[in-house]
Amino acid sequence: MVFQDITGLARVAWRNLWRNRRRTLIVLSSVVVGVFVLVLFDTLNLGMVEQILDNHLRLHIGHVQIHRQGYHANPAVAHFFPNARAVQQQVRTFPSVRAVAPRVLAHGLLSSAYNNGGVQLVGIEPRAESLLTYIARQVIVGRYLRGEGREILLGERLARKLEVRPGDRVVAMAARPDGQIGSEVFRVVGLFRTVSADFDRTMAFIPITQARAMLGLPADAAHELTLLLQKAQQADALKARLQALLPETFEVLTYREVVPLLVMQRELYTEMMYLVYLIIGFALIFGIINAMLMAVLERLPEFGVLRALGMSEGRLFLLVSLESLLIGLLGTALGWMLSLPVYAYLARHGLDLAIFSEALAAFGIGSVIYPRLTFRVVWNAWVIIPLVAWLGALYPAWRAIHVEPVEAMRAV
Repeated sequence: MVFQDITGLARVAWRNLWRNRRRTLIVLSSVVVGVFVLVLFDTLNLGMVEQILDNHLRLHIGHVQIHRQGYHANPAVAHFFPNARAVQQQVRTFPSVRAVAPRVLAHGLLSSAYNNGGVQLVGIEPRAESLLTYIARQVIVGRYLRGEGREILLGERLARKLEVRPGDRVVAMAARPDGQIGSEVFRVVGLFRTVSADFDRTMAFIPITQARAMLGLPADAAHELTLLLQKAQQADALKARLQALLPETFEVLTYREVVPLLVMQRELYTEMMYLVYLIIGFALIFGIINAMLMAVLERLPEFGVLRALGMSEGRLFLLVSLESLLIGLLGTALGWMLSLPVYAYLARHGLDLAIFSEALAAFGIGSVIYPRLTFRVVWNAWVIIPLVAWLGALYPAWRAIHVEPVEAMRAV
């Protein structure tokens, strides 16, 4: 019975909307534009934030890292573990692990015949690292490491600073665990360019065997095992299993602990988007209040007649608020119909911001941004916008039910 009553009122509310088509279309168009802007803005910003995090994960960080206990807080070259291959074999048995690679890490100095600069030296197994990160695919001049001899792979910006190119020699120096300075001459075999300007300016990759020899480390030593998982959501569960498996001399960290600022940035984005929804919601709600209030004032005699015929305040309130809710629902539907084709195009081709590539690189963002549609975006649009439309009708509906039937009917 209640459902039939609401359905009947909804039909009446729908007819009332089109009694003044111009006003309805103006309000409806504002809702459509609001939904269109919100959906595209939300999906593009979410895609950008996810791209920043994914770039950091696939460039260097991975989903899970294993170190000697205390290394993350104090990344000294002496804080290595000697049995890297055995630990690597244990880690590979987990089905959630896509790739695992050992690394030897050291802060050092790289010198050429023309210049020098501080770098992060990373000793890698080229094959394992290529399965873990994007670096092998980012080489723009020369080639990727083969693990043969004293070869080095530099970021393009670092090579520009040192004024070197493939074929040139550079000298790497870094502190050894015994306090001595280890040094070696390397031949540049390739240059890479990523979406991160800082990464390209500070990173240098060498074969892990050469890194161990230069730093005086044991043959099976590593500072870090980096893991890439099937899904980022599996990181916490795998961490718990690895902590139970490995001795207490190891520490296991997820990417959330390694780069907490990036995770906080994603959470901050979510809060920021609610602020954007609030701003657009306020703009919509005042427009809806204005339109619905004018409609109510024009129809005061009509409401007086309805009250005189026995319509309750509750039903009259519901009738007016349903008119606004229907505008919100229809506007949301039309806004989605307009935004989805645009989203589909951008999801396939991306939004090209090459003109801002230098500025974006400073934040680790590529020049092409791909939007990302999630359930949260859909939920926000379909709940918040109709809710705002309904809230915008509360005051006009309150005015409608407080009209005195006799006073209102005098204008008939």
